Amino acid sequence: MASIRKLKKEMNTVLSEIIEECYVCQLNGDDKTSAKAEKIIDEAIATFDDLIVNLHQKDVKDQKSHFKSLRATLNEKSVALSEKIKKISN
Repeated sequence: MASIRKLKKEMNTVLSEIIEECYVCQLNGDDKTSAKAEKIIDEAIATFDDLIVNLHQKDVKDQKSHFKSLRATLNEKSVALSEKIKKISN
């Protein structure tokens, strides 16, 4: 059986690393870069909130496939956010 605790920890770890990268961009960049990094931070937080809401759905029939889809969504979003960070840091 898939663990909600492990999935929450994974979501928290991945998205907090993205937020930390944004903080580094803010420290090393100018005001324009800082504003863009702030938007990415907001997007990461919104992603986390959406994933948590979906994680705690009660009407899920197949929990294992539900968790797999959440992990896939987490991977997609984290890759997209990382690409945005790379664009602003260059």
